[in-house]
Amino acid sequence: MKIAVIGTGGVGRTLAAALATLGHEVAVGTRSVENTLARTEPDVFGNPPYSQWQQEHTDIQLLPFAEAGAFGEIVLNATNGANSLTALEAVGAENLDGKVLLDVALPLDLSQGMPPTLTVANTDSLAEQIQRTYPEAKVVKSLNSVAFPVMVDPSRVPGEHSVFVAGDHEDAKAAVRSLLEGFGWPTGAIIDLGGITGARGAEMYSRLYFTLAGVLDTFDFNIKVVRGA
Repeated sequence: MKIAVIGTGGVGRTLAAALATLGHEVAVGTRSVENTLARTEPDVFGNPPYSQWQQEHTDIQLLPFAEAGAFGEIVLNATNGANSLTALEAVGAENLDGKVLLDVALPLDLSQGMPPTLTVANTDSLAEQIQRTYPEAKVVKSLNSVAFPVMVDPSRVPGEHSVFVAGDHEDAKAAVRSLLEGFGWPTGAIIDLGGITGARGAEMYSRLYFTLAGVLDTFDFNIKVVRGA
């Protein structure tokens, strides 16, 4: 399957590499290919320059946003949540219409330090904003509740633990569940939160998530939902 990953940071790179390993044709989307490849210093999170990463992943194309969107049968939004709508505007509605759009981004506000707050919460979510802006796309929220290494390798966290999906389109959620299972998530670990409004809870969990990361001094953890009899 052809999959476009929008975003060149650590999340996008990790997802792109894992998808390529699973045999998918993968393209990464960026605003400017020339500028992305010209960077020679690590980014603010310490990720090496993209050009260095690409030398190790020559099977993954780097394309402008719109070309990546046109390429992908499925599109993954792995951009900074604060910039997601702007990035997707550059991808273009015509390149999203009718496609599964897996949104893994969080609308984080880091202006007051850690743990971050959210720029949208309670009565709305980033995923809902994306779905409203692109009504012909099939938006599914998932994977935002774990660190990106755990997204594609849940075995980093021992034992059973949970991951969530939310979206208005059952066929799109089925496609995302298939991707999650390819990453190693057991079928029983995938919890369906219902329609796209379920993304509110999935995104708002991030406050607890980042608090726990500070307390535990690691991002290699997750939660398990335990159901009573």
